[in-house]
Amino acid sequence: MTHIVKRYFDAFNAKNIDAMIDCLSDDVQHHVNEGKTRVGKKAFREFCAHMNRCYDENLTKMVIFDAPDHSRAAAEYVVNGTYLATDGDLPPARGQTYSLSAGSFFDIKDGLISRVTTRYNLTDWIRQVT
Repeated sequence: MTHIVKRYFDAFNAKNIDAMIDCLSDDVQHHVNEGKTRVGKKAFREFCAHMNRCYDENLTKMVIFDAPDHSRAAAEYVVNGTYLATDGDLPPARGQTYSLSAGSFFDIKDGLISRVTTRYNLTDWIRQVT
């Protein structure tokens, strides 16, 4: 099932939110690094719109892992980004660039992603943009 995860990340790098949404179940659970869990495609789309306003990111050095029963997957990658607009209480944006190791974990159900959990080191990101 790593193909659905690869499609998801290919869509991310293409900045194609619709193609990302097509990879998700209707009741997808989205667990972000620092924040509350979002449920459903509408909440996921709103999150993506916010992220695209504040950040320009591209993922490289992608490695995708698949569970033997194909019900779960994980990915490790590097986030290469530019901080475009100040995001809430985070440091002010001035076009700073950053490179950050990150990982995502997935539940796969009926060929679609039903859970996305993303983890990265926020302290490292803050250090890079401050």
